[in-house]
Amino acid sequence: MPATLILRTELNIKTAHNWIDLAPPDTVVTFKKPGRTISQNDRMWAMLSDIAAQVKHNGRKYSADMWKLLMMNACGYEVQFITGLSGEPFPIGFRSSRLTKEQMGELMEFMACYGAENEVRFNDGP
Repeated sequence: MPATLILRTELNIKTAHNWIDLAPPDTVVTFKKPGRTISQNDRMWAMLSDIAAQVKHNGRKYSADMWKLLMMNACGYEVQFITGLSGEPFPIGFRSSRLTKEQMGELMEFMACYGAENEVRFNDGP
């Protein structure tokens, strides 16, 4: 039975040790950094909305969704495009929901720098 435990308190840490001690051979244990926060997600979308409203890329306006993919690609995150049934390309690949807090912070810092270079006025939103 899969279980998730956040190592936040001493009790959680002791529980994790206990689970490891009781785990049968070949059990897989995965440790990962904390994911992005809700406030980070809200801020990212506010920034993307501001960029989408104020900036053209190659002479064209893009949605906040497309700007997210452009920003993630610029930061080195894998974003792929495949051709849909109608012949139009659409994005697939890495999702921002998989970013850690640190990675999300770096992405937003990049977006802020891009915005400054392109005279984007960010609202004070989330």
